[in-house]
Amino acid sequence: MIHTYKGETIRLEIKYKNRKTIGITMDYYGNIEVHAPKGTPDEKVLHVVEEKWDLICQKLHEQKERMRGPKEKVYEQGESFLYLGNVYPIKIILDESLERDNVVFKGDCLHIKVKQLEDEKVKQALRRFYYQSCKALVERSVSRFQCHFKTKPRSIRITDSQTTWGTCDSKLQLTFNWKLAMAPQQVIDYVVVHEMCHMVHLNHDRSFWRLVGKIMPDYKEQEYWLAISNWKMTV
Repeated sequence: MIHTYKGETIRLEIKYKNRKTIGITMDYYGNIEVHAPKGTPDEKVLHVVEEKWDLICQKLHEQKERMRGPKEKVYEQGESFLYLGNVYPIKIILDESLERDNVVFKGDCLHIKVKQLEDEKVKQALRRFYYQSCKALVERSVSRFQCHFKTKPRSIRITDSQTTWGTCDSKLQLTFNWKLAMAPQQVIDYVVVHEMCHMVHLNHDRSFWRLVGKIMPDYKEQEYWLAISNWKMTV
């Protein structure tokens, strides 16, 4: 079915099943399914869809952006970067008296102070900021969830992995991807819990996932955020 509302047109598939409520799902590619109880009039189904119209259109927009892939960043005033799940503009400040370039987050903007107005200098300052922020955020999260574990990690490192968000080896050494600083705090918490659970179960067996779910019942929501958002976690 194709439906137009508020000047937007979307394609959706309605499936009638043995259920009590109307639910809407969207897959990774933007395909929308509406699941409704058998016998529900189309008008009632579409009314529910229209109630969630703005959210649906927002998710479709995000899906299109994701399929296009990340835009190449430019290192100039107003360019935006992710931090703790939100997008913030950067403000570049030239200060030739600095001992070292640095970045300060001031609630609504990332202030980047550099000795030289060069793209590479701005980029490197941002990367250091994310590394340092990630280390602090992860350590805070480890401390918060340590009460669930008898053993403690021997070390915590921040790395530039291209394949993983975190790892735990047999020596209880935890490593985390610096890009996690771009994710919401609850997503960081999930990755931390995931790796700390590997201190108990080194593989991904049923016992491992039971432990993860016990500590963080909504962990699948955090996994989903990473799955649909990792493409834009760039510097």
